[in-house]
Amino acid sequence: MTLKLLDRSRPEPLYHQLEVLLRERILSGEWGAGEQIPTEEQLVEVYGVSRVTVRQAIQNLVRDGHLVRGQGRGTFVRKPTLTAGERGLVSFSQDMQALGLTPGSQILEAQVVPASASIAGRLELAAGDSVHRIRRLRTGDGQPIGLQTSYLSAQRFPNLVEQLDRQGSLYEVLASNYGLTLFEAHETFTVTSIPEETAATLGVTPGACAFHVERLARDERRPFEFTVSVMRGDRYRISWTLRHSQGEER
Repeated sequence: MTLKLLDRSRPEPLYHQLEVLLRERILSGEWGAGEQIPTEEQLVEVYGVSRVTVRQAIQNLVRDGHLVRGQGRGTFVRKPTLTAGERGLVSFSQDMQALGLTPGSQILEAQVVPASASIAGRLELAAGDSVHRIRRLRTGDGQPIGLQTSYLSAQRFPNLVEQLDRQGSLYEVLASNYGLTLFEAHETFTVTSIPEETAATLGVTPGACAFHVERLARDERRPFEFTVSVMRGDRYRISWTLRHSQGEER
């Protein structure tokens, strides 16, 4: 691949030109996901610019999510990030497949427990009714993305855990084995930090930023699933497009 150099006769700042060239090398696949890019010193030598110019270009690429800095280790191409937003009624597995990633799921805990008053209220059950509590590590291309704890009625979905394939989709099992069709889901996102007891499982340091996501899913009759997720802030992001409604005052 022919290396493109900066054109000092152009009006664009050198840091912007360098940013464009580095982004092209990332998007072309020359530097793969997780791969370390050349050091600042190497980029200074290759492109004939100052270290300030290199740092500004890299800073912009980090800001835009193309690169990530590893403290004391260098700068790396950011691994694919799961983006939530304007995606319709889909499962985590479908989200991952849409991004070209291989979804994975590891069951960390699965048992039948009495529903707390809070869980029972969300699922329209009586407090103390039996529910499945299923805690899973969700991955994309083998890399941890989040922890999900799901609650479903044990009476409505008997023997659910036995039928849940460890690498499959919960929704696929519910559809194929119980005839359930997802009608709507409501999600609430808040920002949180990852506690020490789960940091190692997610492959991050304690206190790292994360999204706390609560999802209540319904079929045409009533709620059937309540899930609490903790999603890595560096691997999961939310994107919305806001539009002006006709007739609404500006």
